[in-house]
Amino acid sequence: MLKDHKIDRAHLADYNRVCGFALRETVPSTYLHILSFPLQMVLMTDASFPYALMGLVHVRNRIDQLRPVLASEVVTFRTRVGNLQPHDKGITFDLISEAWVGAEKVWVDYSTYLRRQPAPRTEGGKPAKAAKPAKAAASEKPAASAFWNVPGDIGRRYGAISGDRNPIHLYAATAKLLGFPQAIAHGMWTKAACLAAMESRLPDAYSVDVQFKLPVLLPAKVAFSSTPTADGGLEFAVNDARKGKPHVAGVVTAL
Repeated sequence: MLKDHKIDRAHLADYNRVCGFALRETVPSTYLHILSFPLQMVLMTDASFPYALMGLVHVRNRIDQLRPVLASEVVTFRTRVGNLQPHDKGITFDLISEAWVGAEKVWVDYSTYLRRQPAPRTEGGKPAKAAKPAKAAASEKPAASAFWNVPGDIGRRYGAISGDRNPIHLYAATAKLLGFPQAIAHGMWTKAACLAAMESRLPDAYSVDVQFKLPVLLPAKVAFSSTPTADGGLEFAVNDARKGKPHVAGVVTAL
């Protein structure tokens, strides 16, 4: 638990600048994610945690903003592990963080991580297959709303603000040691940049669910798109500007 945390306005302003949010009294829902990130690290580096931190892949993030949080409010964070599930590439689990103002729960974050591992064997010696989730109906790809030039140092800039200094985000040399041809952008920076682009259209209470697909190799030019849904929400995506390969796909739903 991180109890009675007072928001540092200078740090919040730096975060807003890096991610593209306007400076205002309410805090972005993704900013609370980085405030809870130290609790996630405490859990994942504890000796009793069953999986090594290195090699975990952040594949999905859902945030429920139950109401706007003011920069002047004092917030308490709690984080736990849950939702262990089989996956066709290993297993997934959620780190579930909650933010409270006094006795009121104001925010929930579900960060889904993939632990790659060989599939268990059947009695015949063949790998067992995990059940795959049903695929959503294909929809027409929306036209780009904007093109972004993502600078090569965004991983270092976001890492300095968020505390997530994983070597894959910092330099090409350190990323190559871990199997990437170039440094890659943080998925949560990409999600935050999407929310910043839609900031004026976000309701006070909403859920934003994002799947992280192919990494954004830095530097990059990407296409951002957003379209309204039939229920009044927003679908959005980030794709490679030239080849169209998907980086992020998400949806905002009013609560």
